[in-house]
Amino acid sequence: MILIVGASGRLGGIVARRLLADGQAVRAMSRAPEKLAALSGAGAEVMVGDLRDPDSLRRACHGADAILSAAHAFDGKGANSPRTVDDQGARQLIEAARDEGVSQFVLMSIQGVRADHPVGLFRAKFRAEQALKASGLSATILRPSAFMELWLSIVAEPMLKQGKALIFGRGENPINFVSVEDVARFALIGLRDPQARGLTIEVGSPENRSLTQMVSLIERVTGKNVARQHIPLPALRVMSVLARPFNPAFARQAGAAAYMDTHDMTFDPTATLRRFPGAPRSIEEVARDLFGAATVA
Repeated sequence: MILIVGASGRLGGIVARRLLADGQAVRAMSRAPEKLAALSGAGAEVMVGDLRDPDSLRRACHGADAILSAAHAFDGKGANSPRTVDDQGARQLIEAARDEGVSQFVLMSIQGVRADHPVGLFRAKFRAEQALKASGLSATILRPSAFMELWLSIVAEPMLKQGKALIFGRGENPINFVSVEDVARFALIGLRDPQARGLTIEVGSPENRSLTQMVSLIERVTGKNVARQHIPLPALRVMSVLARPFNPAFARQAGAAAYMDTHDMTFDPTATLRRFPGAPRSIEEVARDLFGAATVA
């Protein structure tokens, strides 16, 4: 039995469906089980659980052979935050997995984590990594770069609905993007391949592109040319502070956008792909899937 925590998310759902297609027993956990109807119909055991509720985690882990922890709360509201979910919640899941004798634990982290990172989500993921390493569990840590599908959708939404592109900051900083489909491949490697146990695997693609380049890409795919509107970097920094009391999720997003516009976000996947060969999906492929079949130059 493989437990997928965060099965209602994009990554967790893909991994669960691939496991079920291979005949693997899957337990899908989510705070919102109504979102798991399709997985239930495909044969998954659906379980209500919350990373903030240790009792639910023990129930979810009971009888599981392996766990994929794919939940996050970067855009969470209220008590659902990176501190309570990605840090404390992950550590509670690790403790439950250890107590229930789980054989393999795969943790979704993020590239660039460190204890003093300016973005709270990165600090939370770092603390979860440290807890997993200290737990004694057999484990694999995956550190993906930014998801292509997520950022293409974020950038495209105002372009398609409002006829303008909102660019965070200067929009010229190259950022590594990876398809969630490729991250799912590594999640399956972590769950299945003994050679991946004990490893921290950096996951990315050869795609280092700026947000301005992403706008141009979407324009070519959709055939729609739009006006560009920049949200200045100082404004992002101010919003990341002023919005905290009444909209912490928006404040987190503004702070992350400022960081992505000013720090090295590139990645070379050569070493990872040498060890785990594969052909990463290109951002052009993903854009065509999302927005149409037009040829991308």
